[in-house]
Amino acid sequence: MRPVILIAEDETHIAEALQLNLELEGYFVLLARNGQQAIELYKEHARKINLAILDIMMPIHSGLEVCITIRKTNPLLPVLFLTAKNRQEDRNTGLREGADDYLTKPFDLEELLLRVKVLLRRSPSLKNVFEFKNGKINFETYEIQTFKGQTQSLSKREMALLELLTREANSVVSRDSILAQLWNDQDNASSRTIDNYILNFRKWFEPDPKNPTHFHSIRGVGYKFVP
Repeated sequence: MRPVILIAEDETHIAEALQLNLELEGYFVLLARNGQQAIELYKEHARKINLAILDIMMPIHSGLEVCITIRKTNPLLPVLFLTAKNRQEDRNTGLREGADDYLTKPFDLEELLLRVKVLLRRSPSLKNVFEFKNGKINFETYEIQTFKGQTQSLSKREMALLELLTREANSVVSRDSILAQLWNDQDNASSRTIDNYILNFRKWFEPDPKNPTHFHSIRGVGYKFVP
């Protein structure tokens, strides 16, 4: 499953550069521009987040305060602090408050990406295999196990749609959101395109495709996956 990274950074050029490069690496990014937004995003998506990258000096709440909030409910989530401060006592304070790593601005982008990879290996919430009642999805090998126990290889886009729906399990994902995230304007994709993918998912995972248990169409809105 695609790792989800929470970024809290109030400097626009740094925030946008981080988001762009992490998304190019295949990560899903939740971006907050201050400490309050970071706390709200964390509370909303806590079960999905695999890593937090927090700027220490931010408006409303500092990165240290955001980290303290995270640690109250998830002591194992990897946290990387970004800071303009380079004093050893500041570094020690950050580590004492629960950070797993610490990077001083200005930082080398390649070094940050390498540190992200290392920290994600420690994330207990990151799984490459998703299992539910009538199937299994291996996001690393692009293979599924159908409700009949058969193994089948899927395309990258099929896997991307499965990843999106399972990540938002029990929530309705709109057609517009799916099209915006998985297709570009040149693809000429439409709601019918998504419908065809959903029909395939039902064929593979639903014993009775006409009465689906897992992949639901919400008329006029979008789709919902129920484990």
